[in-house]
Amino acid sequence: MTHSLKRSLRSVVEATGHQIRKTDVYSSQRLRYRRLFSLLDLNLILDVGANAGQFATLCRTIGYRGNILSFEPSSTSFQKLLAAASSDPHWTVAGIALGSTTGETEINVSADSFCSSILPMLDSHLSAAPSSGYLHKEKVSIRRLDDVLPPPAFTSKALLKLDVQGFELQVLTGAPRILSQALAVQLEMSLLPLYQGETLMPEMSATMCNHGFQLWDLEPSFRDPATGRLLQVDGIFVRSSAIA
Repeated sequence: MTHSLKRSLRSVVEATGHQIRKTDVYSSQRLRYRRLFSLLDLNLILDVGANAGQFATLCRTIGYRGNILSFEPSSTSFQKLLAAASSDPHWTVAGIALGSTTGETEINVSADSFCSSILPMLDSHLSAAPSSGYLHKEKVSIRRLDDVLPPPAFTSKALLKLDVQGFELQVLTGAPRILSQALAVQLEMSLLPLYQGETLMPEMSATMCNHGFQLWDLEPSFRDPATGRLLQVDGIFVRSSAIA
């Protein structure tokens, strides 16, 4: 848009008593979380698939001062997570994977650490993000979230955030008790298969509704840069009884 056209558009809009301002998607994101945290009075964030701690850091920047428990199985990302949490006494980190079983598994480590997954990556993902290919596998411990947090240690005012690249349903399957108590859940959901065996958005949304949650918000998270097609979204679900 040329400067002259911008000035003309601004003049027309301001003549109606309105203003044109740049919007910051991250500011909007911060505002959304700030309002949600205030509404639910949250005091625990379960950050599953924490990577280097980006989500937890965002929560701190908007003023959240409660407890955070982050899980990240990839060794390189976990070292970064440890560093990020080192000066925060209310931020605990664990270098394990979460799922529906207890034991040991392998995680596929991606060149783009955000794309590492226990599940095999499909060509649909690689074609949209060629630099996200897997580099190697790592053996990691896997636990059920319900076993990691026994009843005396769990608070009901919790947000459960999952960003585990197609493994979300397995994590929820291993956390029925915590899921029954959490006030909000954030899930990354695919609109078409990107990882072998993942559960897509319609079924994930139905699962959350069956557990007593309502869809609160959606945010695009991954697009095919060549076509513009939306491939993944982050969905926030809030317990129906908390907003009745």
